[in-house]
Amino acid sequence: MTQSLPYDLLPPSLEDFEALAGQAWDGLPDGFRKMCGRVEIFVADFADGETLDALGMEDAFELTGVYIGVDLARKSVIDPSPEPDRVFLFRRPILDEWAERGDIPLGELVAHVLVHEIGHHFGLSDEDMHRIEDEG
Repeated sequence: MTQSLPYDLLPPSLEDFEALAGQAWDGLPDGFRKMCGRVEIFVADFADGETLDALGMEDAFELTGVYIGVDLARKSVIDPSPEPDRVFLFRRPILDEWAERGDIPLGELVAHVLVHEIGHHFGLSDEDMHRIEDEG
């Protein structure tokens, strides 16, 4: 017997993603969150054109998140950053990746992207993080 699916399903909204990001943040170990300092987390549908240009990207669907700030390895109390450290999570590209993969809960993918971007806050490169994931 085939179960019928509701036809009124809607994709998760920005508010839903903010809730998922909040749950992911709350699920991180206390010590890890403390080391993050005052990192601010934002959710948007896509990266803006300025961010894409700065990263040399043309397709907004290729960017699931970004860290904007001065990483902890380069921070100085003598020369403080005028802007707070920020992590942006991009709803539409994350939804696309989630749908394409089909093998991971959405909340888990949001948490993965969040942790990845926080890794940049700690001064880790994409290569560093891929190596850590491969070893884990």
